[in-house]
Amino acid sequence: MSDGEPFYRTHVFCCINRRADGHPRGCCAAKGTVKLRAHLKERVKMLGIEKVRVNASQCLDRCELGPTMVIYPEGTWYTYRTKEDLDEILERHILKGERVERLLLHPDQEEPDEARINGAEIRAAE
Repeated sequence: MSDGEPFYRTHVFCCINRRADGHPRGCCAAKGTVKLRAHLKERVKMLGIEKVRVNASQCLDRCELGPTMVIYPEGTWYTYRTKEDLDEILERHILKGERVERLLLHPDQEEPDEARINGAEIRAAE
């Protein structure tokens, strides 16, 4: 094991798993993750961000919460729906080291929190 700097500072795994149509757990690919992951990968490249790798992953086993991603070395899990969600994760988490609370997946979470994801909680507090 090397004591030097890691090859990648940040490693993003985006689930692009596909299941049969109608599967009770659903799948991330049916929610547009192939194109969304490509967007994130292109943004990292376009911005010249070094030591960040955006990988396609098969099932991350949080299908009901998808699309899902996990970012290492922190082990932070997110859901996302749009390119804007991914841009926010890139800007705030990957570049600034902040968590994007509205998209964060908690370890014991079993269902998506649509109100939080869509920012309804934030708007209601204003």
